[in-house]
Amino acid sequence: MLIGTVVIAGIVGYLSEKSGFTRNGIVQSIIICVGGAFLFYFVRIMFGIRFGAPGVDAILSSVGALIIVPTHWRGRGKR
Repeated sequence: MLIGTVVIAGIVGYLSEKSGFTRNGIVQSIIICVGGAFLFYFVRIMFGIRFGAPGVDAILSSVGALIIVPTHWRGRGKR
C-alpha cells in the first residue's frame, strides 16, 4: 500500500511538471508529491480519513501538496 502510494505520487509529480501544471523542476515536484502522499497516508492510517480508494487518496494528496507548497513559498524571496 505504501509503495503504491509513493509510485503514484511520483508519477503525478512527473506528469504535473511535464504538462506545465507546475514549474518547480521534475525532482522537486516529485519530492513535494511524495511528501504530501506520505503525510496523508499516515493521517489516513491514524484517523481513518479517506476520499476513496487508496489510489485516489494518493492522487488527491499529491495534487494538494503541489498546490499548497509552491504557492506558500512563492514571492518570499523578493523584498
